Amino acid sequence: MAKLKPAARVGRISTSPSAIASQRARELRAQGQDILALSSGEPDFQPPAHIINAAHKAMLDGQTKYTTMSGTPELKSAVRDKFLRVNGLDYSNDEIIVSTGAKQVIFNAVMASVEKGDEVIVPAPYWIAYQQIIQLANGITKIIHCGAETGFKLSAQALEDTITPNTRWLMLNSPSNPSGAVYSEADLKALADVLRAHPQIWILTDDIYEHIVFDDRKAATIAAVAPDLKDRTLTVNGVSKTYAMTGFRIGYAGGPKALIAEMLKMQSQSTSGASSVGQAAAVAALTGPQDFVEMCRNAYQERRDLIVSMLNQTTGLTCRSPEGAFYAFPDCSGLIGTTTPGGKNIENDRDLVMHLMDDHGVALVHGAAYGFSPHFRVSFAASMEDLEEAGQRIQNAANALIKS
Repeated sequence: MAKLKPAARVGRISTSPSAIASQRARELRAQGQDILALSSGEPDFQPPAHIINAAHKAMLDGQTKYTTMSGTPELKSAVRDKFLRVNGLDYSNDEIIVSTGAKQVIFNAVMASVEKGDEVIVPAPYWIAYQQIIQLANGITKIIHCGAETGFKLSAQALEDTITPNTRWLMLNSPSNPSGAVYSEADLKALADVLRAHPQIWILTDDIYEHIVFDDRKAATIAAVAPDLKDRTLTVNGVSKTYAMTGFRIGYAGGPKALIAEMLKMQSQSTSGASSVGQAAAVAALTGPQDFVEMCRNAYQERRDLIVSMLNQTTGLTCRSPEGAFYAFPDCSGLIGTTTPGGKNIENDRDLVMHLMDDHGVALVHGAAYGFSPHFRVSFAASMEDLEEAGQRIQNAANALIKS
C-alpha cells in the first residue's frame, strides 16, 4: 500500500481541542468512569416542539431534495426579517447566504478572501476555529491579548497598534467564546472609529451567542452601530446556540453582495447547500414563538451564578462573571507549579484539565487552546446538579494539590 503524503495545508491545522476533550470524556464513560462533561459548547436543552414538528412536516411534504445553494427562499426571507427586526440591518436576498453551520460561513469567507501574507486580527481569547481556518488559508493570524483587566475585550488603541498595510480582516465574537465578554455599543463605536481610517480592512462579526446575554444587557453588532461600515462587514449568526439546534447545522450571514458571491463559489464546491430539513426547521425557529429563548437565557444565568461562585471559592482560581454565552473562563495561575497527590506536576493549564478529567471526572478545555493561558473553559450548558457536582470536584482537586 502506498504511504499517504498529507498535503502541506493539513499540517497547518489540528483537530479541535474541545472535540478531543469531549471524545476523551466519552471514552472514559465507555470504560465505566463517572465523567461530567463540561467541555462541549452545546446547549443541553431540546429544541421546542414547533421546530421539531416543522422538520417532521418538511420530510412528510417531500422537502428532502437539494435546495438552492445559498438557501431556500423561505429561510432567506426569515433571515432577512430577523436581521431587520432584531438588528436593524436591511439585506437583500443576494446579500444573504445559508451554510452548513456558522463555522462553514466563516470558512467560506476566509478561504474566499485570504491569501498568503494577508493578516487577520483576532482578539484572544478566541474561538479555536478562527486561527485554524486562517492558517488553512495560508494567512497570518495577528493575535491581540485581551486580558481580564479589559473585560477580555479589544480596545481601540490595541487595534490601531496592530494594523498594518497587510491587514485584511478583523474578527470579532460577541458574546465571546470562551470568555463570555459582550461588546457594548460604545465599545464597537470606538473600534469603528479606528476602522474608518483603514478602508482595506473588512470586519467579520460572529454573533452566534447574540441572545445569550445576562443582567439585562443587549448584544450589539458593528454593522448596526456603524452603518457606514456595513459595506465591508460580514455579520455571522445561526440557530445552533439560541434554539439548541446544533445538530441541524444551519448558519447564515448577511454581507456585501460581492463577498457573498465569492463565498457561494466556495460552498458550491464543498457542501453545495445546507440540509433541506434543517432549513425548514430554521424557518420555524426564526419566525415562530420566541419564549424558549428567554427561558434558556434565564436558566443559563442561574447556572452562571452557581458555577462562577463555586469557582471563585476554589483555592487558586479566580473567575470573572461572564456577560454572555454559556462559558466561564477562570484564571488558574494559582494552581500552576503544584503537584498532584499522585506525583504529577501541574506545569500548565493543559496539565490541570487532564488531571481534573482523569483523576476527578470533570472534562474541561485548557486555555492554551483559545490562545490564553493559564485559564480553562467551563461550559455551563449543563444541569444545575451536574454543575454543582463538578464545582465540588474542582474544589476538592484544588485543595488536594501540593504546592512546591
